[in-house]
Amino acid sequence: MTLRVAILISGGGSNMVKLVESMSGDHPARPCLVLSNIAGAGGLDKADALGVETATVAHKNFATREAFEEALHARLEQSRPDIICLAGFMRILTAGFVSKWEGRMLNIHPSLLPKYQGLNTHQRAIDAGDSLHGCSIHEVTALLDDGPIWGQATVRVQKEDTAEVLANRVLVQEHKLYPEVLRKFAAAQQG
Repeated sequence: MTLRVAILISGGGSNMVKLVESMSGDHPARPCLVLSNIAGAGGLDKADALGVETATVAHKNFATREAFEEALHARLEQSRPDIICLAGFMRILTAGFVSKWEGRMLNIHPSLLPKYQGLNTHQRAIDAGDSLHGCSIHEVTALLDDGPIWGQATVRVQKEDTAEVLANRVLVQEHKLYPEVLRKFAAAQQG
C-alpha cells in the first residue's frame, strides 16, 4: 500500500520540493497535498508545477487558533493523508490538533535538538560558541520541537559564520536528511 503524504509550508518550500521529488520509484509514499497557511506562499507555485494538489488555509482569516486548526484539520481530512510533513510551517500547533495526527506527523527543525527549540537557532548556536550545528527531523508532539528524533545532520560552525551563512549550510543538509527520514518513517508506518 502506498502511503499519502500532505506537506505543510509557510514560505518558499525548498524542503517540500525535495520531499516531493524523492517520492518516486520504490518510495513507499506519494504526495497528496501541499498546504500553506499563507496565501500566495512561493512553495504553492512550486508544488503546482510538480503536479501536486495545493490548498491554502490562511490563519489570518480566523479569530482563534482553534478555529484555524479546525479548518486546517478539515482540509487535511479531504486529502486523506497517512503522514503529514511540516516543512517550514511556521505555526505552533495545539495539543488538540496534534492529538488527531499523533504518530503520523514529522517536523524539520534547524538545530540539533534538544538544543535551541523555537526560533533564531542559527544565531543562538553562534552566540553559544558551538562548534557543531545542524538540523533534526522529529515526530511532532504537543510540546514544541520535542518528540522522538528520527534523524539529525551536522555542519561545522566556522568563526566567520553569520546566521545567514550558517542557515544556508544547514539547509543543504536539510534537503538531504528530510527525504531520507520520510522514506524510513513511511516504511515504518507500513509496518
